[in-house]
Amino acid sequence: MSFAQDGLPTNAEPGKCYAKCYIPDQWKTESESVLAKEASKKITVIPAKYKTITESVLKKEAGTSVRVIPAKYETRTEKVLVKEESKKIIVVSPAKYETRTETIQVKAPSTRIETIPAKYETKTETIQVEDATTKWVKQKDAMCQAANSEDCMVWCLVEVPAQFKTITKRVLVSPATTREINIPGANKTITKRVMVSPPVTREETIPAVYKTITKTVMVSPPKTEETSIPAQFQTVTKTVVDVPASTSETDIPATFKTVTKRVLVKAGGFSEYREVVCSKNVTNQLVRQVQRALLAKGYSVGPFGVDNVLGKDTRAALIKYQKDNGLPVGNLNVETLKHLKIAGY
Repeated sequence: MSFAQDGLPTNAEPGKCYAKCYIPDQWKTESESVLAKEASKKITVIPAKYKTITESVLKKEAGTSVRVIPAKYETRTEKVLVKEESKKIIVVSPAKYETRTETIQVKAPSTRIETIPAKYETKTETIQVEDATTKWVKQKDAMCQAANSEDCMVWCLVEVPAQFKTITKRVLVSPATTREINIPGANKTITKRVMVSPPVTREETIPAVYKTITKTVMVSPPKTEETSIPAQFQTVTKTVVDVPASTSETDIPATFKTVTKRVLVKAGGFSEYREVVCSKNVTNQLVRQVQRALLAKGYSVGPFGVDNVLGKDTRAALIKYQKDNGLPVGNLNVETLKHLKIAGY
């Protein structure tokens, strides 16, 4: 259906009525299978099986017994050295000395170098400072009668004598020299004691010194005697695993469930003109058909049931039906009548 600028339908048919109805969202119900519980595995523990056995076990390990046999000693007498033999020097006659006087050199003769300075004298000397030369000199000719004075000038080449000056200078007469001077040595007289004859000695032997001691000596060393001790066993009864515990794994399949949900088919939320039953055509028979259809769908039309009156209860039931089924809401529109399967629509 198309609409004019003012909102009224442009393709309206004569003899039909149109009213603004609220267009709700249009929904549809869909069913889908969803996972209720994921597949899993069940682990079943199978307990171990045991049995009783008898066996001989070591109670005490084999060992050895050790017995110590002490050492044996005896007392012995022994002569030991207390002081070794030595030598003693005895002076028979002492050394003889005499006093002597002797001159000794305390400083050796030497030489030293003496410097004789150079000798100078002052002399006066005349030296040439500038060579003899010539120069041109401009002079006026006294005999010249020319009107221009420049024409009367004469250039003469004049000798310029050399120039001298007297200077005083210090002249070396004799250069510096050196001479060697002898320095005599120094002597000293000393008195000293000198051995004339050495001492006379003789060597005397001092015998060694001994003493007798008594001591305990070991005749036989200590020793050990080892005896073997056998191991000890005992018989015990114990429970052992015959078949070890194990596990059994069982696959548990996933479970699914079917859920129903409403899915938006077309968004509404606005009003637009739709074809409605004209008021002159809202007859008791039409109202009765609508009420019966609503009751059949499970909608209450009021306490009086089908009364052929389009009252507030019937209108409320009609609006609820329209909302529940995504039909244009408001008025007795043609789409609702078709949905209710009213005869003639």
